[in-house]
Parts: sequence; structure tokens; C-alpha cells
Amino acid sequence: MTLAGDLFRTLRPYQWVKNGFVLMGLVFSHSWNNPQLVQQVVAAFAAFCLISSTVYVFNDLIDRERDRAHPEKRKRPIAAGRLSTGFAVTIGGVVGSTGLLLGLWAGYGVVIVLLAYLVMNVAYSVRLKHIVILDVFIISTGFMLRILAGTMGVGIPPSNWLLFCGLMITLFLGFAKRRAEMGVIANGQQGNHRAVLEDYTLILLDTFIAVSAMGVILSYSLFTMSPETIEIHGTRNLIYTVPFIVYGLFRYVFLFHTAGSGGDPARDLFRDPHLLVSVLGWTLVTLWMLI
Repeated sequence: MTLAGDLFRTLRPYQWVKNGFVLMGLVFSHSWNNPQLVQQVVAAFAAFCLISSTVYVFNDLIDRERDRAHPEKRKRPIAAGRLSTGFAVTIGGVVGSTGLLLGLWAGYGVVIVLLAYLVMNVAYSVRLKHIVILDVFIISTGFMLRILAGTMGVGIPPSNWLLFCGLMITLFLGFAKRRAEMGVIANGQQGNHRAVLEDYTLILLDTFIAVSAMGVILSYSLFTMSPETIEIHGTRNLIYTVPFIVYGLFRYVFLFHTAGSGGDPARDLFRDPHLLVSVLGWTLVTLWMLI
């Protein structure tokens, strides 16, 4: 493995797709005709990409001993010893500082959100990831902060519908991640897994997933039919994007029940053509209707 390859695996740029939540406010507020706002939101997106990579670096540093006992995570460059602790700290510091400077250019509100995201992740790594249910809500909060960076951070009032739908989909993804991790244990690959999994059961997680998936479908469907939405976007046709959401959710549930996926939404998105088509289809059709 080359140094560039190890840096790629440590910084995880493929995970930057998650930061697409930063762009949601720009799209659903019809602010794309404002060049200044577009530049600020794009800068906020880039800043979040760098900050999230910094979080991955320092999480790998904190968890390196535990990762060495995990069947997959032991292959991570820091856990495997291919990247030294000092070098990883330097890389994380440089990337994080660049992200904060970029966020400062985007707006003071963006920097505040980025700092809140960093503080929350430190608390998560040290303590909160060991508290059942709260651990998933912290993951969800990270996505909500992305939405706020692209709305309040640059002066765009966040839509209540956007926040509600965002909360539901991120809770679904968080519980799906825990379900996939439990699936690894159920298949006999014990390793040294996160302690909070001892407080979960497969039945409990399947219940949480079913509830949050229904929350996604109902909240998004109500959003598309809301008189406020129809007035703002000038179309009643957003209802026709609901099948993309439903199919994508059902496909994701299918994947972590039958293919051992679900632990990494970004990686699963690029590996499964059905999931990719669902997301791209929803994105293209939505943009076509709004623009």
C-alpha cells in the first residue's frame, strides 16, 4: 500500500458524499440564483469535508488499539502501523485548520457550526458513543449540523420540513449502522467491537429502524403535499419523487439483512447500483422540478 493510498483510506474522501446535506438548504430555498450564497454554501461544503476527514483521523488514533482486534478495522493504516501517530496528528491538524479557515471565509456562523461538530465528536469519542440510543442521536446531530451550516451558517432560514426529514433519515441510517455491526457479531466475527452493542439487540434495532423508516416516508410525503411546499416551489409534482425514497429505504434494509451491508452508507451507495440509481434518480428528478 502506497502512502497516497493510506492517506486516502485514513481521510476517507469517499465519505464526503454525506456532506451533501450542507447543500440541501441552498436547493430547497431557491437560492441558487444568488452567486454570493452559492459560493458560501460550496465553501461550507468543502470545509465540512475537511473537518469530517480530520474527525476520521483522530477517531482512528483514539481507537487504534481496539481496531487492531476488529476483523476489518485492523486494516486501517493507523491501526496497522503504516501511518505513525505523529504523522497522523500532523495530517489531521493541517486538514482541520484548512477546513476552519475555509469555514471562516464562508461565514462566522459556519465556523461556529464546525466547532460545535468538532466538540461533539470529541465528546462522542470519549464518552457518548458508549450510551445506548444517545450514540445514534449524536450521529444524527452531526448530519443536522451539516444542514445548519448550509442554512443558518450562511443566512438561509432553515425549513422545518428540511430539519424534520433530515432527522428521520439520519436516525434511520444511524440505527442501520448499528444493525450491521450487530450482524457481524451474529455471524460469529466477534473481534473487539464497540461496547454499546452489548446494550442493543437485533429485535430492538429492527424496531428502531422500522419506526425511523416510516418516519422518513411519512415526513417526506407530507412535505411534498404541504401547501407551504407547493407555494414555495410552485409545483405539486414533488409527490412523484416519493417512490425513489421508498425504494431506496427498502433496498437499504434488504442489503443489511442479506448482504451484510449497512455499516457504511457512503460505501454502500457506490457499491449497490439499485441504491445509487435511487439516490441519483431522486436528485435529478427533484432538481428538474425545482429548477
